[in-house]
Amino acid sequence: MISLRDAIEQYVLLRRDLGFKLNGAQYLLRDFAGFMEDHAAPYITRDLAVQWAMRPQQVQSSYWAQRLMAVRCFARHHSATDPRTEIPPPDLLRYRPRRARPYLYTEHDIERLMAAARALRPAGSLRGLTYASLLGLLSVTGLRISEALALRAADVDWQAGLLRIRKTKFGKARLVPLHSSTRRGLRQYARQRDAYFGFLPTAHFFLSKGGRPLSANEVWKTFRLLCRQVGLHASADWDEPQLHHFRHRLATESLLRWYRSGDDVEQRLPVLSTFLGHASIASTYWYLSSHPELMGRAMQRLEQRWEKTS
Repeated sequence: MISLRDAIEQYVLLRRDLGFKLNGAQYLLRDFAGFMEDHAAPYITRDLAVQWAMRPQQVQSSYWAQRLMAVRCFARHHSATDPRTEIPPPDLLRYRPRRARPYLYTEHDIERLMAAARALRPAGSLRGLTYASLLGLLSVTGLRISEALALRAADVDWQAGLLRIRKTKFGKARLVPLHSSTRRGLRQYARQRDAYFGFLPTAHFFLSKGGRPLSANEVWKTFRLLCRQVGLHASADWDEPQLHHFRHRLATESLLRWYRSGDDVEQRLPVLSTFLGHASIASTYWYLSSHPELMGRAMQRLEQRWEKTS
């Protein structure tokens, strides 16, 4: 019988071959393997799984549940080859997830963030224009930050006004149309970027001051700095502003515009789902319940249909 650590590595490879990324679960399970080795445990037990899951202190209970879920999924798979394996039941480490309250950016918020980005030091460097262009692109396209940072210069079709998004969350490439004003802004950045470096040191579209591709960690740090500078912060009504919330804003604004104009939202939802790169339309439906006005208009539309059919 192979070791638990080797079984975990085989499990990760199998799941990835099936299309799952398992980026976080991979490291959790490797840590769990070390924990089991430290305890000289020959097989997985429910008590050991819970003990490992609850090791981190001063974290939310949802993180304990996430850790235990990683073990549960592996244990379910591993039990086929080692019948001694105890599968932790799903009702262990229960928690009630708090519904996300995305920060609702206003036009003024975005203008202030982009102005603060342009003023980033050092003065005269490409840094200010890079972050202003990146934030502007996120706000009008709803790209995931990972997708924006993975963009390459060749992914921008200037003539057709399209972005080719290759490295997506679910591995499905898509085309994103660009408004003429967005195209002008990106072209301005591309020209200044090329002039600044004299040559393109990498194929990536957004570059750091050193000519390297922007890193996610670097972007998050800079974004938090900009939020502090312009006074954007969490409140009783919304969570801390996040880069992902630009995507939320584009989706909710699109839905609201369709409702206000009397469009058939159900017919348009697949378009929005494709534009955002969702794996299924169910992910897009979430936005209907995440905004007070959207929820109200959806209920009003539903009541009107009931009245017509009654």
